[in-house]
Order: sequence, then C-alpha cells, then structure tokens
Amino acid sequence: MSAEWQHGLFGCFDNIGLCIISYFVPCYQFGKNAEAIGESCFTCGLAYILPIANIIAALKIRGKIREQRGIAGSTFNDLLLICCCPLCTLVQEAQEVQVPGAQSMARE
Repeated sequence: MSAEWQHGLFGCFDNIGLCIISYFVPCYQFGKNAEAIGESCFTCGLAYILPIANIIAALKIRGKIREQRGIAGSTFNDLLLICCCPLCTLVQEAQEVQVPGAQSMARE
C-alpha cells in the first residue's frame, strides 16, 4: 500500500510562510528540503540556481522524498510536475519534510 503526499500539489496556501519563502528564495527552500532528507543544503541550493542541474537535483530530491515516505509516483511524473509547476512541487515537498513541532508561519 502506498502513502499519499500530506498536501496536494496546489496546497501551497496550507502554509503561507513556506509559500512566500519558496516564491522569493526557492534555492534556499530547496536546500532546506534536501537537508531534511540527509543531503547537503548548500550543494543542493546552489544546484537549484544552475540550469539543467536544477532539474536533475529536483528529480533526485523529490524521488528521495517519495522513497523515504513510501509515496507512489514515477520519475517521469516528477519531471512533468517539476517542469510545469516548480514552485508548487517545492512547497509540497517542504510541507512533506517539515519537522512536526518546528517553528512554522502557518495560519492557525
């Protein structure tokens, strides 16, 4: 049995703080997502700025999040989502790896 993402692809506004950070500083948010699953924050954040490397890094991190959480999906599906709606996927991943009880700017 496969798990589902905690938030839908267009659930950006479930946490407005993550949405704002991802919009204005996506390389920072991507680095923090990578760090949450055991990758280098700096290296991944830097890769997110570079064309082509950003897509490869995003595929790697999204795939690793899916694998760790047992979420169904495929690399091809991830590629489509990353290319068509990169900020939505970034926020969705951030919401998935966010540590429960961590400081959040979400509305209550």
